[in-house]
Amino acid sequence: MTGPQARPEPVVKRTRISAAWVAAIVGVLVLILLLIFILQNQASATVNFLWMSGSLPVGVGVLLAAVGGALLVALLGAARILQLRHRFRKANGGRHQA
Repeated sequence: MTGPQARPEPVVKRTRISAAWVAAIVGVLVLILLLIFILQNQASATVNFLWMSGSLPVGVGVLLAAVGGALLVALLGAARILQLRHRFRKANGGRHQA
């Protein structure tokens, strides 16, 4: 204590906007790291998929694979959310609750 009338500092609660800012900053940092990775991996590689064949830089190939994986995860997450909404509506008789 610094004196007889020391008051505790007020606690600032986190908000959705502050979380969005943190997510945006983290996203920018990840994009910078991805850009560095792509620029450092410019060696060409041959890629074969089904009947298609082509050549592209290794960094771009890894980036495309990561984007494909992210899309798959997003698709599965969206399916799960729709499943939970359906169960919620079925359990509540179709009534909407805010």
